[in-house]
Amino acid sequence: MNLLYPVIPRTRLVAMLRISAIGAVIASVYGALHDQVSYTIAPEYFTRFKFDQFSYADFGAPRRVLVAEVGVLATWWVGMIAGWSLCRVGFADPERASLRDDVLRAFAIMLSVAVIAGVVGTFLGVAASRGDLSGWNDWRRELGLRDVAAFVVVAYMHWASYIGGLLGLVAAVWDARRRRPRPDAPASPSVTAPRSGTSR
Repeated sequence: MNLLYPVIPRTRLVAMLRISAIGAVIASVYGALHDQVSYTIAPEYFTRFKFDQFSYADFGAPRRVLVAEVGVLATWWVGMIAGWSLCRVGFADPERASLRDDVLRAFAIMLSVAVIAGVVGTFLGVAASRGDLSGWNDWRRELGLRDVAAFVVVAYMHWASYIGGLLGLVAAVWDARRRRPRPDAPASPSVTAPRSGTSR
């Protein structure tokens, strides 16, 4: 299987694009909600940093809406790549009609790992924010931060969430491959109806 330049039948490609789109939607919703929590913890992470990165998305909407936009723009592509990767190296047959449960299971695994990683990262950030923050002086000066401790907590949270997304994809691919039907598995024995007139 050529992963870089694959030759994909049209019907299979349609299924792969559909699953990739599902992944993008799921990641977008997660990103929007994730950043609402982040903004609550450290508004400066957005007002001094993220809003500048995504200034093209600022159409004058209320700040919470812009936060959600940033979350979507920062994560939709992660879900799209995850869906495509699952189709290429995880699922045996993306065209299979009964694949819906496998798709939901795979994305549930990814989300679970990402959320757990984000929570762990948040606690690590809280621990780091209570220590020596001199290593963040460049960030403080360049961004004009007032609450460096909160900024550190959210920075850890975001980094951990991205790492969790990657680990979740690995776990989802591994689970999908583990659940593939084995090509050498014996077929289910067929039941032969009794012949008429052979009863004693």
